[in-house]
Amino acid sequence: MEDVLRPLIVFCGTIALTVVAGLLFDRLMRFYARRRPDTRLPLLLRRVRLPLQVLLGAVALHATYPLAELELRQDAVIRNVLATMAIMAAVWLVIRAADAVADNTLSAYAQRTRDVARVRQLRTQLGLVRRIVTSVLVVTTAAVAILLLFPGLRTLGTSLLASAGVIGIIAGVAAQSTLSNLMAGLQIAFGDSVKIGDTVVVEGEMGTVEEITLAFLTVRIWDDRRLTMPVSYFNSQPYENWSRGGSQLTGTVYLHLDHSTPVPLLREHLHEYLRERPDWDGRSWNLLVTDSAPTNIVVRAAMSAADSDDVWTLRCAVREELLNWLGRNHPYSLPKISTSISGMPDEEQLMALTGASENGHRN
Repeated sequence: MEDVLRPLIVFCGTIALTVVAGLLFDRLMRFYARRRPDTRLPLLLRRVRLPLQVLLGAVALHATYPLAELELRQDAVIRNVLATMAIMAAVWLVIRAADAVADNTLSAYAQRTRDVARVRQLRTQLGLVRRIVTSVLVVTTAAVAILLLFPGLRTLGTSLLASAGVIGIIAGVAAQSTLSNLMAGLQIAFGDSVKIGDTVVVEGEMGTVEEITLAFLTVRIWDDRRLTMPVSYFNSQPYENWSRGGSQLTGTVYLHLDHSTPVPLLREHLHEYLRERPDWDGRSWNLLVTDSAPTNIVVRAAMSAADSDDVWTLRCAVREELLNWLGRNHPYSLPKISTSISGMPDEEQLMALTGASENGHRN
């Protein structure tokens, strides 16, 4: 009976203490959050509760395992597994804590500055650095766990490390595109060419940069489609970045109208309409005749807006308003396309001409 109760008491007591420690940590973070409402860090640190419990549980079980006196053949394997779990949980805890600190830093910086471009740049850099650090920690931890905790695999690990030079050359040749994407991701993160939240035009599609990883960049198009492209594309191909250098933009609307269009009246109506639009930032506007052809003229209306979303909405609204206003007040200003042939003789004239031609041939 004692052989059963001892391990049960040891394991259940260890797990209970681990759960209680996690609950106390969560309560402490909530209390600290109420005392410091100016920072989000305590609430964000609540994310580490689960990895903290796993770490404490694995360490406690590894330490109290001899007290259970199980004396199994697999004791060494079980202790190695517990040690591996502790190492993995520690890495998980570090990653979660780093994420919480990064999110708190980004939030605090966004509250201190009004420069949206700088906030986007910091968000992009933190995201890529987070992925790089996470990948390095996971791979390194797995290698250390295999080499240190499983002696039977040390020979294999040593031989792999000894042949690392050859493997590195082969991997470098086989993974050129992957390495180029990795370097391109680092260049984008710290080169400030494109950031998360920027409005870009790629392959004829306009959208917002939604995610930047070490290999791919995702653009959310206006109709909610996702355009996924390799990161190296943005270092080798031209593209439009509407958010580069500031979010303010100037939109244009082109209208093909008749020569009789009252341009001064149209210009005055555009100014009156823009004054009523909340998405016009008031910086600039104009209406000019930019081209003329034998059949029509080209009128360009330009107006400024605070960002790409506002300029798109404003362009569509101005185009619709100007066409409706011309249709109501000056319908002759809209372009006309002739659908009949004018100046042709009617049927009687055609018969007379035909008869005169035949008489001429007879004479």
